[in-house]
Amino acid sequence: MSKLEQLGPYQLEQRPGVFPLGSDTLALGRFSTVRKGWRVCDLGTGSGVLLLLLAAREPQLELFGLDQDPAAAALAQDNLRRNGLDGQIWTGSWSQTPFPPGSFDLVVSNPPYYAPGSGKDGGPARMEREELDTLCRAAARLLRNGGRFALSFPTQRMVDLLEAMRRWDLEPKRLKLLSHTPTKPPYALLAEGVRQGKPGLQVLPCLE
Repeated sequence: MSKLEQLGPYQLEQRPGVFPLGSDTLALGRFSTVRKGWRVCDLGTGSGVLLLLLAAREPQLELFGLDQDPAAAALAQDNLRRNGLDGQIWTGSWSQTPFPPGSFDLVVSNPPYYAPGSGKDGGPARMEREELDTLCRAAARLLRNGGRFALSFPTQRMVDLLEAMRRWDLEPKRLKLLSHTPTKPPYALLAEGVRQGKPGLQVLPCLE
């Protein structure tokens, strides 16, 4: 059975089988740099929640999303329509994005966290179907020079993430660890890189 969740001015419909709203997604929606008039693409958009969160911060965005799962892509399109937002959602893989190179100012993603064979089990929606390297390559292709790539990822794979970002010329510029309390280890991280950016990483406080 589907359910509705209020996200600021917008309503998010969630349906069984599509990855549910989580605290890391909400945090990424607050963390990502966004500016008026930007073209934004969400890779692995799921229900389209990140697009709603970003539109709530800056209404004048051009919204696009991509998901491998036709049911998720259909839900994301329905969520945009429900809230009176223009946007295009496509079904497909990160390696076969239907957009021309340099099309976007911001690419965001809350991708599957765990690599096959890692021993982790977050359910099918949390297991990689495409590699981290493929995601970073797709983001680099889609971004204009100076465009930004923001995503959430597990802390134990931080080195893998930063290496992949640099390999595809997405210079890490901002990093934030997510922790529920000051005494608990971080459960995830948020990272933002700039296409062809200069070195220099800002590490933000865990709790605000």
